[in-house]
Amino acid sequence: MSPAAPSDLALFWAGAIAFSIIVYVVLDGFDLGVGMLFGATRDPELRDEMMGSISPYWDGNETWLIVVGASLFAAFPAVYAIFLPAFYFPVLLLMFGLMFRGVAFEFRGRGGPSSLWSAGFWIGSGLVAFVQGAAVGAMILGIPVKDNQYAGGAFEWLRPLPVLCGIGLMFGYGLLGAGWLILKSPTRLRDWAYQRAPFLAGGMAATLFLATIVTLVQAEGVVARLADRPWAALFALAGALSIFGALRGVKARRDGQPFAFTILFFLSAFGFLAAAFWPYMIPYSVTVASAAAPESSLSFLFWGAGLVALPVVLIYSVVVHAVFWGKLRIKGH
Repeated sequence: MSPAAPSDLALFWAGAIAFSIIVYVVLDGFDLGVGMLFGATRDPELRDEMMGSISPYWDGNETWLIVVGASLFAAFPAVYAIFLPAFYFPVLLLMFGLMFRGVAFEFRGRGGPSSLWSAGFWIGSGLVAFVQGAAVGAMILGIPVKDNQYAGGAFEWLRPLPVLCGIGLMFGYGLLGAGWLILKSPTRLRDWAYQRAPFLAGGMAATLFLATIVTLVQAEGVVARLADRPWAALFALAGALSIFGALRGVKARRDGQPFAFTILFFLSAFGFLAAAFWPYMIPYSVTVASAAAPESSLSFLFWGAGLVALPVVLIYSVVVHAVFWGKLRIKGH
């Protein structure tokens, strides 16, 4: 028996949440990547330039995470009610990581203890990236649900596949951050980022390969679904070509290419996961249709948040990136 078809409003909100997730991954991904790369050097000049490259964007980028959480809570309360107990510890670690990043960013810029806040910045960035990847890995394995409630343990998200996905996302965000620094820096930071990009791409490819093997062995649900959707392999192919394109850009020293191809990789990965999960929002038990709020609630939400809040956040993001487009202006360069 096939799952019930979702309503148009449920589809709209599922699409809005998916769009917000991928925008968040790209925008906050590069500044989380820069945050992790911040810990790979002790050169104060490089560190200051890294901070300067993301300072106009980082807090606005995290707004998309709030959009995802608020939309999920309002439009798909059943998913929110299952997801949160399943990922209490990852969400708690995520909040701590984001707080440390924000506090470290502001305090370091105001002359606080440099070593303390510098450590808080890159550790918080790495923690946020890891728990996000671990959550994706846990969802690939499937979330145990009984009577519309989470039925697993507190540390289901720490199995081998989630850990591999967490490490892989750290490498992926690191590569995105290196691409951003290459794109924005007119100084030796650009060369520094070029030197580290191949290692980050290699680490991401290696963990992705290991995660694929573990998925084939352990994730029967996703393997069965992908067997019925062979066209999903096109997303995997696009992802592999994206890594190759990013490395080609590094070798040819084309400043925009590593960042652009890393974004394409994340888009391909997201498409692959969407093909594996659809129509489930909690794999593989809760569908878009069964999790949606009543039509009256979805309609009310559409006229308020859908037509006002989402466009405003999107316009803000576009304007900020347009205003600060181009290489950083640094004295002497």
